[in-house]
Amino acid sequence: MNESLKIKAESYIHNMPSLPTSVLKVIEVCNNPQSSPADLNYVISLDPVLTGRVLKLVNSAYYSPAQDVTLVRAIIMLGFNTVKNLALSSAIIANLRGKSAGRAINMEAFWRHSLGVGVASKILAKKRGIDSKRQEEYFTAGLLHDIGKIPLNAIAADAYTVAIETACREQQPLVDVEDTLLGINHCVCGGWIVNAWKLEGSVGDVIVYHHNCGAYTGPGRDLLYNVALANYFIQQGEIGFAGDPYPGLDPDTWEVLNVDPGITQTLSAAVTGAIERAQIFLKI
Repeated sequence: MNESLKIKAESYIHNMPSLPTSVLKVIEVCNNPQSSPADLNYVISLDPVLTGRVLKLVNSAYYSPAQDVTLVRAIIMLGFNTVKNLALSSAIIANLRGKSAGRAINMEAFWRHSLGVGVASKILAKKRGIDSKRQEEYFTAGLLHDIGKIPLNAIAADAYTVAIETACREQQPLVDVEDTLLGINHCVCGGWIVNAWKLEGSVGDVIVYHHNCGAYTGPGRDLLYNVALANYFIQQGEIGFAGDPYPGLDPDTWEVLNVDPGITQTLSAAVTGAIERAQIFLKI
C-alpha cells in the first residue's frame, strides 16, 4: 500500500464533517426491536434540519404521496428501515456534496452515476420480489457505494486522472488500476469512511466489497450482488460517470440473485424516470 497516499486519505477522511449525533441515534433506535414509531419520531424531531430533510424527501415526487404527510405518518407508512436510510442518505450527501475539488472526476457526473446505481438497485430489488420495507436499503447502498473515490479525487487528482484514463483506454476495472498505479483503491478508502462514520452493517459492506463480491462472507450477500449488478447496468448505460466504465461483474451474480441476464433489459425505462424524480436527494 502507498503509505504516503494512505496518510493523506486518512487525514482527509478525519477532517470530513462527522455524521450528526441525531442520525447515529436514529440508527440506534431503528436497530432496537423494542423501539416504537413514537421513539423514532421523538429522536428525529429533536433535530429540525434532519426533520426537514426527511419530510422533504417523503413528500417529494420520488415517493409521490397522495397528500403531504407528517413525520409520524411517514414512519408508519414507510417503516423504520426506510426512514433510517432516508436520514442516513440525506446526512451523508449533505456532508459530501461539494467537498471534493479534484479534477479527475466531475462531481456532478459522479453523483448522477451514484444516484443511477441507487435507483437501479432499488428497481432491481423490487423486480426480484424483495420486501418493500427493505428496498430503500438497496437504494442507499447503491447511492453510497462509490464514496471511497471522493478522497482520492481530492488528494491525488493528477495521479487519479491517469488511473481513470488508463482504466478507460485498457478497458480494465478501475479498482485494479488504482491498486497498480496508486497502491490504494477506492474500496479501501470507502472502508475508512465506513469506520469513521460507524456505518456498520450491509450498506457499509457494499462500500467495501462491491468490486470483490466473491470474497464477502457476511449477511448482506444479496444486497451486495444486487448493487454490483446495478452498478454494471448503469455503467453500461453511461448514466453519469464515476471513472469506471468497465467495472466487471462476478460470474456468480446471476445464480446468487436468481435472475436471468435479460432482466437488465427491463430496467432502462423505469430507471430513467426514477433518476429524475430522485434528484431531490442531491438538493436537500
